[in-house]
Amino acid sequence: MKVLISLILFSFLGMSLGEKDPWDRQGLSEDYHGHIEDRSEGPYKRVQLLGINDFHGQLNVTRQINGRPAGRADYLAAYLRQRAAENENTILLHTGDMIGASPPVSALLKDEPTIEFLNKMGFDIGTIGNHEFDRGLDQLLRLLNGGSPSAAKSYPGSRFPWIAANVISQNSGKPILPPYKILNVSGVPIGFIGVIMKQTPSLSAPNSVKGLTFTDEAEAINTYTRELKKQGVRAIVVLAHVPGKSKPNGELATGQLIELAHQADDEVDIMFGGHSHAYLNSVVDGKLLVQAYSYGTAFSDVDIEIDPRTKDIVRKHAEIVNVFQENTQPASDITRMIEHYEMKVEPAVNRYIGTASFPITAARNRSGESALGNLIADSERAAMNTDFAFINPGGIRADIDAGRVTWGNLYVVLPFSNQLVKMNLTGSQIRDILNQQWQPDTTRILQISGFTYSWDDRQPAGSKIQEIYLPNGTRLDPDKKYSVTVNTYLADGGDNFTVFKSGISRVTGPMDIDALEKYIQQLPQPFSSAIDGRIKRID
Repeated sequence: MKVLISLILFSFLGMSLGEKDPWDRQGLSEDYHGHIEDRSEGPYKRVQLLGINDFHGQLNVTRQINGRPAGRADYLAAYLRQRAAENENTILLHTGDMIGASPPVSALLKDEPTIEFLNKMGFDIGTIGNHEFDRGLDQLLRLLNGGSPSAAKSYPGSRFPWIAANVISQNSGKPILPPYKILNVSGVPIGFIGVIMKQTPSLSAPNSVKGLTFTDEAEAINTYTRELKKQGVRAIVVLAHVPGKSKPNGELATGQLIELAHQADDEVDIMFGGHSHAYLNSVVDGKLLVQAYSYGTAFSDVDIEIDPRTKDIVRKHAEIVNVFQENTQPASDITRMIEHYEMKVEPAVNRYIGTASFPITAARNRSGESALGNLIADSERAAMNTDFAFINPGGIRADIDAGRVTWGNLYVVLPFSNQLVKMNLTGSQIRDILNQQWQPDTTRILQISGFTYSWDDRQPAGSKIQEIYLPNGTRLDPDKKYSVTVNTYLADGGDNFTVFKSGISRVTGPMDIDALEKYIQQLPQPFSSAIDGRIKRID
């Protein structure tokens, strides 16, 4: 039950992040923490929950947050250990996407280094996100349970439990992982339930989730909440790879996690979210909801007090803490681990590809076009010699900085190892694909090559696309067949672009990163790319 809830929120500093909402900015607290002094004395058990989400294997990646270096696993470790030292009753947890879309230091080694990092940090519990399925269920289970792809070495796996209540094997009819876990802290049980978005199949390559059913999150939470209550557990925390965001003051909380909070049993006290890489610190239906951005640049610190007599949480408050590197000594053991794996991948990562004359970013203008999206789409169309090319925006994971560009830089941009697919589609089907960019719960503007088009935001979904022009100035012919290049993810209807599944005369080509590498090498150096008006928004 919820007796007292308080929020410690940030004063935010402005930083434009593409098309994100005005409050979706990563800021800093004027006070470092202050929660120790604020804790009341009394008979209650004080427990600290430290959570991360959407780490994506960013072991050695430094990002700029409000102009300040942030992130990297060794700095995140230093922050988490400092907070854990404040309370011996600390639980480390995560809400999925710890791997997938990872940089080479993790991805080239099958993301085993990221699991080793979590093990070294002593994480206690976690759930899975959609990117845990990038290599399929068998590889996910190997990563968690141990075992090597070959007999060359032994990989121990994760040393802490991963839970997921709503991912069901179609063969057995049972969850693929334990649905919940009870952790005892100073003699008081805390129940943790894990869930992932039920629409995960639409976000994943079909083969990666084959044989799995993703059930309703609220039904799963409520089923296992009842089971926990039967076992005498009253303090219940949900680990949900489900998106949500809020303003810095906790207002205007929106997203699927907010809807889920309204549907979840009132015995649920706290819900850790993920997937949207956003800030969330809000109270919804008496439940405390948090999410801490992504990539190890921040974490959630939730302090709770539990009545040992009733075993229920009676006080709770949260802070989203930024992992700024300045004035912080990184954890030396994690630094050594990172350097060890960097040496293993160095020959591939540092291979020279070209020189960028200025930064080429994935930041989109009001119409949805980006300079990096144009470069990648052009490279894929050239590789397959087709009329058009389409890129899903979620497949572009980083920018290209000015200066020397290596293979490792390109891998961070395109980390999914997608093959290219050539197919034929009619002009009418291409128009339908463009109209599928506006979906009930989100908008995904595809990056394109080989044509231009305009869209009218005043029109309803399904009718937003206006004129579509070819490079010679003629209009797209709805009855003519055109050759199109997409990656395997889109070819299989990923991100709900289902029309691509109707493409005929399919031919498989090179990997997307190989196409980009070859294209850049053939450009005059230094090379560049810009927004050139391929997509036009009509207001």
